[in-house]
Amino acid sequence: MSNFIPASRLFDKLSKDPAFVREYAALEEEFALAGALIKARADAALTQEELAVRMGTTQSAIARLESGRSRPSTATLAKFAKATGTRLRVSFERVAG
Repeated sequence: MSNFIPASRLFDKLSKDPAFVREYAALEEEFALAGALIKARADAALTQEELAVRMGTTQSAIARLESGRSRPSTATLAKFAKATGTRLRVSFERVAG
């Protein structure tokens, strides 16, 4: 017998936990940035290794950027944008309240 729980069922269960919801919401911007980086690289049809070469860094550094485990500087994001043929844009959105 396996203790396997499908991710969707686990997320449904955790999403009812107020502490989980609070922590998950606090990471929203990091998830959004990681997703945008992955999308830009994929849209440019580059592997992490190819992108690393273009940026003058290592594949593991790209993996850290895409995982959200590092907080890139705007200079790094600009290099990422140039290497993927995109333009970096930063914006602020008014929050309710």
